[in-house]
Amino acid sequence: MKNNLKVERAIKNITQEELAKQIGVTRQAINSIELNKYVPSTVLSLKISLYFNKTVNQIFFLDETD
Repeated sequence: MKNNLKVERAIKNITQEELAKQIGVTRQAINSIELNKYVPSTVLSLKISLYFNKTVNQIFFLDETD
């Protein structure tokens, strides 16, 4: 699974730390998600999508290997 979380953060001009605080996770968790090293839970994906006012599918998407 891939994501465009870094792009969404840039659009809102927020840091990983600021996003992490808003959704209740660590900055390291946001970093791992952005680097595609960690697949977030459904709940975390929904929190992220709500924060950015986007659908989950607008932020997270399947890779051809998924």
